[in-house]
Amino acid sequence: MPSLVIAEHDNNTLKAATLNTVSAAIQCAGEVHVLVAGANAGAAAAAACQIMGVAKVLHADDAGLDHGLAENVAEQVLAIAAGYSHILFAATASGKNIAPRVAARLDVAQLSDITKVDSADTFERPIYAGNAIATVQSLDAIKVLTVRTTGFDPAPASGGSAALQSLQAVAASAKAVFVGSEIARNDRPELTAAKIVVSGGRALGSAEKFTEVMTPLADKLGAAMGASRAAVDAGYAPNDWQVGQTGKIVAPQLYVACGISGAIQHLAGMKDSKVIVAINKDAEAPIFSVADYGLEADLFVAVPALVAAL
Repeated sequence: MPSLVIAEHDNNTLKAATLNTVSAAIQCAGEVHVLVAGANAGAAAAAACQIMGVAKVLHADDAGLDHGLAENVAEQVLAIAAGYSHILFAATASGKNIAPRVAARLDVAQLSDITKVDSADTFERPIYAGNAIATVQSLDAIKVLTVRTTGFDPAPASGGSAALQSLQAVAASAKAVFVGSEIARNDRPELTAAKIVVSGGRALGSAEKFTEVMTPLADKLGAAMGASRAAVDAGYAPNDWQVGQTGKIVAPQLYVACGISGAIQHLAGMKDSKVIVAINKDAEAPIFSVADYGLEADLFVAVPALVAAL
C-alpha cells in the first residue's frame, strides 16, 4: 500500500517541510501520494505534482479547508485513510495539530518526530532532548507519523510528473470557524528553512544590544535570526526566534551561536546543523562540544570584528 503525505501550503506554494516529509514517505513505501487540502489551492497542487518521487496528488478544494483548520483537514484525511499504510505529517505546529486527531480516530498509536526510517514498521525518534534515540516498532495497520524535517533531506521540488486527482471535499465542521490571525512579518528568511542562522544568547544583556550586535552579522550573511530560550525569556528577542527543544528545530548549512552557553535544550534544536560556529568567552561552555569552529572571545569585540571582515 502507498504512503500519504499531508502537504503544508498557503494555497499558492508548498511549505519546505513538505519536501522533507516526502523523503521520509519514500523510505516507508515505494509509492507516495500527497494530499493538498485547501481553498483555491490549484497552484499548490500543481507544485506538488512536480515533486520527484510522488506518484499521485490528491486535491481537495473547499472553503472549509482554507486556513488549514485541523478539524476539517483531519476529516479529509480520514475519508481516504483506509487506502494507505502510512500517513505522514511534518512535525510542525500544523502537523502536530492534525496528526493526533487522525491517529485517535483510527485508534492507532501516533509515532512522533521520527528522524529515521529503519523499515516499513520500525522508526527512530529522539527522546530526552535528543540525548537518546528510541527505536520504535509499530504493528498498527495504518501508521500515523510526524516527521522531524531536519532528519531527512528534501525531495527535489521539480522533475516529477505525478497524476492529479480531484477529491470530493468533506463537509466543514460546524464546531470550528476561522476568526482571524496575526502573522509576524519578517524580511529575513524563515527560521526553520534558512540556510544560515545567527543566534544570540542571554550574554548580550539587553534587547538593544541584541539588535545592535546581531543584526549587522545577520545582514552580512543574509541569515535568519534566532535566540536561546534564556534570551527570549529575558525579552531580548521575540518568541518566534527561539531555537531549541521548546522552540524551533533548525538544521541550516551554517549556524552561528553568539553568547549561547549551549544548554541541552538549545542543543536539541540546532545540533544537526551542517557547520556550527560558536563565539563565547567561557572556555567551558557546552556549546563548544558540538561546534565545528569555536572562538573563545568577548562577543561584543568578536562579532563586530567579524562583521567588519566580511
